[in-house]
Amino acid sequence: MFKYRKRVFAATAAVALAASLAACGGSDSDGDGTSSAPTSDEKGGTLNYYIFAPIEHLDPQRVYVGRDITNLSRTVYRTLVAFPVSDDPEVANTPVPDLATDTGTSEEGGKSWSFTVKDGVKWEDGQPITCEDFKYGASRVFATDVITGGPNYILSYLDIPKDDTGLPAYKGPYTGEGQELFDKAVTCDGNTITYHFNKPWPDFPLAIAGLHMMDPYRQDKDNGDKSNFQIFSNGPYKLEGSWDKATGGTLVRNENYDESTDSPELRAALPDSIVFDIGQTTETIYDRLIQDSGDDQYAITSQSVPPPYYNQIEGPVADRSVNVDSPYVYYLLPYFRSEVMKDPAVRQALAVSTNADAYVAAIGGDKAAGVAESIVSPAVVGYQENPAFSGSNSGDPEAAKQILDDAGVQTPVKITYTYPSSETNDKAAAALKDTWDQAGFEVTLDGLGDTYYDVIQKPTKDSDVIWGGWGADWPSAITVTAPLFDSRPNLTQNSDGQDYGAYDSDEFNALVDEAQNASDLDAQTAALQEADALLGEDYAYIPLTITKFYMLYGSKVTNYTTTPASNGYPDLGAIGVES
Repeated sequence: MFKYRKRVFAATAAVALAASLAACGGSDSDGDGTSSAPTSDEKGGTLNYYIFAPIEHLDPQRVYVGRDITNLSRTVYRTLVAFPVSDDPEVANTPVPDLATDTGTSEEGGKSWSFTVKDGVKWEDGQPITCEDFKYGASRVFATDVITGGPNYILSYLDIPKDDTGLPAYKGPYTGEGQELFDKAVTCDGNTITYHFNKPWPDFPLAIAGLHMMDPYRQDKDNGDKSNFQIFSNGPYKLEGSWDKATGGTLVRNENYDESTDSPELRAALPDSIVFDIGQTTETIYDRLIQDSGDDQYAITSQSVPPPYYNQIEGPVADRSVNVDSPYVYYLLPYFRSEVMKDPAVRQALAVSTNADAYVAAIGGDKAAGVAESIVSPAVVGYQENPAFSGSNSGDPEAAKQILDDAGVQTPVKITYTYPSSETNDKAAAALKDTWDQAGFEVTLDGLGDTYYDVIQKPTKDSDVIWGGWGADWPSAITVTAPLFDSRPNLTQNSDGQDYGAYDSDEFNALVDEAQNASDLDAQTAALQEADALLGEDYAYIPLTITKFYMLYGSKVTNYTTTPASNGYPDLGAIGVES
């Protein structure tokens, strides 16, 4: 059995900064995701899910936002093993069989894992899900020029030789280059799939349950990049019609889903339909949820309460609120392809003049977030305060100005700061700009109002400093610093992957290799802590905050929960509505 204390997912939504605000009192939640919502196992009705910014990926191999990973897991995408719905973290963080008959068999000290696909599981068109579907799904991750933006762990772990670029010699199913190498690394024997790794992966079932990169995919349904907003379901729901990136879509019941092959601990599938309503501002969403009339009584949201609305969350309204810890760390990234940011003195001056205290105040004060001392969350094994950021949190413009003067840098240093725009985020960006400008920078604020991560992943972006957010895929720093800064699987011709700042360090990559090949947890932790310290010395990132979520739901919503397995967001595996 594979367990850990507090599981968190990778990546937060592009607008999560605006949505990461803590309760100021009045919530019935004790921080574990439970609420005072009525409980019911009644099926039927329509649940409305209000989201501000467009969802960037519905393709299982590309989705890498915690909210979306969970939503898709509970509704349309099943995988080999999954995390159950539970208020008990010990239960919620222990994978159970989903499409597989058990939680897997490991050999060779964790370098080989086998799973057998259940009989009777089907796609939405009634065809059976096969071992070959799982094999094809994994193969898509290797098409780094097409399937961009998703988790790429298997590029480093699967036992496939590397080419001169440091990437696997297998280039994915669209070109077929190196196909024979992939066929040796992933094999099918009847309905049993076996993955062969080049290093131990003892917690591989956690990676399967926490991400969609190992999901099955039908080859005849694959349209490459055009599949990004298509859903071909094997879960209790399917997409009705098409998905509109700007406005959302509706999930309805999948008639070829067999409830007997699933478990209610994974998916209660209570509503008859789930409407994803995209595009309303956070303020509009909360005007509607507070008023609680009509369809809004049957609504939930991924947005957190904006600070100006805090005083409205009281009395009966507060009874419909939750206050949960967020696993996410928000941070800044100097863009190493930017000419100005190639100068280490400029990066250091930027860090020294960053006013994290003012940033926290702008997003709602100490009830909204605390200042981070590392890109690694304190809840993660291997956490330590990064020495580079252990000083004042209020920024020191004079010290930063002196750093620039000593290095002979001509001021003002013109920089562009790219971040996801919202009313709250714009205020937070202005707070950062204030002390940066005092330090000798001339800052242009570049707030993006549409999609975000798909923009900052482009190597051609016109940025100098970039906002980012991240939560560990499972509670080890190996799922934070390695996927964010290991240039080898990230930096390709068409994408910067999760390495948004295009950081490229052989010394750091060697420490990642040391951690991934470590014989025990202590040795792995030591290598990862050294790697984080190196990131601090290079000012490869600047930590900002650790946040909380403060959310409201409609009065006709039942079983409202945000268990650890749903990373602080509403869990569609449990939630229903009164009908």
